[in-house]
Amino acid sequence: MSTTLQKPSVFPVSHMAEHLIGSEIIKLANEVNELIKKGEKIANLTIGDFDPAVFPIPAVLRDEIIKAYQEGHTNYPVANGMLDLRKEVAAFIERFQGLKYSPDEVLIAGGARPVIYGIYSTLIDPGDKVIYPVPSWNNNHYCHLMQAKGVAVEALPENNFMPTADAIRPHLKGAVLLALCSPQNPTGTVFTKDQLQVICDMVLEENNSRRPDEKPLYLMYDQIYSALTFGENNHYDPVSLCPDLRPYTIFVDGLSKSIAATGIRVGWAFGPVNVIDKMKSILSHVGAWSPKAEQVAAGRFMANTAAVDAYMVNFKKEVEDRLHAFYDGFSEMHNAGLGVRCIEPMAAIYLTVQFDLKGKKTADGKVLATTEDITAFILNEAKMAIVPFAAFGASKDSTWYRLSVGTCKKELIPSMLETLRTALSSLS
Repeated sequence: MSTTLQKPSVFPVSHMAEHLIGSEIIKLANEVNELIKKGEKIANLTIGDFDPAVFPIPAVLRDEIIKAYQEGHTNYPVANGMLDLRKEVAAFIERFQGLKYSPDEVLIAGGARPVIYGIYSTLIDPGDKVIYPVPSWNNNHYCHLMQAKGVAVEALPENNFMPTADAIRPHLKGAVLLALCSPQNPTGTVFTKDQLQVICDMVLEENNSRRPDEKPLYLMYDQIYSALTFGENNHYDPVSLCPDLRPYTIFVDGLSKSIAATGIRVGWAFGPVNVIDKMKSILSHVGAWSPKAEQVAAGRFMANTAAVDAYMVNFKKEVEDRLHAFYDGFSEMHNAGLGVRCIEPMAAIYLTVQFDLKGKKTADGKVLATTEDITAFILNEAKMAIVPFAAFGASKDSTWYRLSVGTCKKELIPSMLETLRTALSSLS
């Protein structure tokens, strides 16, 4: 008697793919959008994006993109990016950071994500150690993609959720990559000059101690929000503070956050030529180029420094006004004893907020026992959607959240805060 084996309806995939977790932020944002479609009035402050109706891209850039398509720039771009754009990026770096990088040390890609993927895939072998702070954006997922050994270093509120040298130092031996971001996503906070200087000195000391046949400790420095610093907060970078780190430092940057152009997909890396060239080869196989027309347009726009500066002045003010409106509202609720506090806005489009509500009871007697309970309460009762730091690798018990203002209409903030205040006041 013969037996016929039944084929499974779902076939196995790679171990990496099987255990890859999708973006928690996008998942949450999609859930909120579904509620909105059903008629719920939700203030969606989850995703780090911009509503074009609130924050349109510069008109000069928009017109240059249209012109570039009309000129027929619809074929493949150069693998490392159009030369005119790379020249303008190099000039931009020198203008804003005082660093001299040649166009050959610049790589253009379709936003910051493929740049980060390129850095990880160029530097990391399976099993290599990568150090990154939590909360932070997506480093845990990139470690999974590369099958790296991720070492998460918890950043604390007393340090504005920026990692310290003391927290990083015990993990340096054998590490291949230290992934840092400033201004930080999700916190909207920055390194002070002294904080970053100590970390830079430590990384350089570690590299000087390694044998010539050892991999060095590279530093990935994500500064995609560097143009958005407020008040007396400034942006600092490793190579300006410690020029000897130049051979080990790869920067991540682009247009997406600095001019509300997330959908334009023009990002770049700059760093040592040997690393940049390998990244170019990898991203060429992936096809992660920025579209040619957008590159041509971005180069022309960046050359128009007056247009860039004019847009940035207004854009920064609009972002900062929204952040401070929320900060002032949360501060009033904190002073009223409603269980919230936040860190004063420093940079980016994010506000760091704590909802210290565990153990509180809702009007119907339900105890808010977990962070998930708090998140659901804020969403369902306060009609506000924000992202818990657990989505950025922090402890699932953390009661800290990211609030994003990129899609927020300024005139609606008072009513958002009033709805939240009413909900918090109902707790006992």
